[in-house]
Amino acid sequence: MTRAGLRRVPRSVGVLAAVGLAFLVMPVVGLLQRAPWSSLPELLGSEAVLDALGLSVVVSLAASAIAFVLGLPLALVLARVELPGMRLIRALVLLPMVLPPVVGGTALLFALGRRGLVGQWLDRWFDLTLPFTTAGAIVAATFVSMPFFVITVEAALRQAGTDLDEAAATLGASPLRVLLRVTLPQITPALAAGAALTWARALGEFGATVAFAGNLPGRTQTLPLATFVALESDPERALALALVLLAVSLTVLIALRDRIVIR
Repeated sequence: MTRAGLRRVPRSVGVLAAVGLAFLVMPVVGLLQRAPWSSLPELLGSEAVLDALGLSVVVSLAASAIAFVLGLPLALVLARVELPGMRLIRALVLLPMVLPPVVGGTALLFALGRRGLVGQWLDRWFDLTLPFTTAGAIVAATFVSMPFFVITVEAALRQAGTDLDEAAATLGASPLRVLLRVTLPQITPALAAGAALTWARALGEFGATVAFAGNLPGRTQTLPLATFVALESDPERALALALVLLAVSLTVLIALRDRIVIR
């Protein structure tokens, strides 16, 4: 920012902004300052950490894939369809973003548990049980992360407008062809940004996972859960795991610094 730009902001506002920045950055600096840099390779190479890392990769990638498949049609409907009640539908779609994760996990338990609203039928008809399984961890991660994909893609669709879509339809293109050849190519960067945000959120999911899928090593204990457990018995390992999650989150945010726009 140039000096001319700085003059547009009152000094008191600049001071408060600096205090706010320090408040947000201070925990990160504290984490970096206490990190066991010399023993980091050994800590991250332990079997427990590698198991948690591998499970986190599987869960986050699966959640991102499901969010893409289900979230893209949802974003298209929210951006293109005008019907009564769409505001309520949008609010319900975005609810997991503001809902306490533990509450979300509890809701999943009562919906998809063995005696839940839908879970009882999954158990009875398909012998499928989700709680306290890897599949349950994927469901929990998808529930909390999919709204990030939907809101990113919906914003891009609204910004792109419908002029090119309507022109292609006028020339005889079918709705599916318009979608694949006109609409989606326009929002490719937003699709990538939404997928990256979804993956990062799924990788860092904790509350809904522990409430719905539990904390079972090798089955549902992802990196955030392993970090929480390590805080009690092995603080250095907890710091090492926290550094991994911090590095991933910071990398995603820096890479998407021009794409994170909420409208």
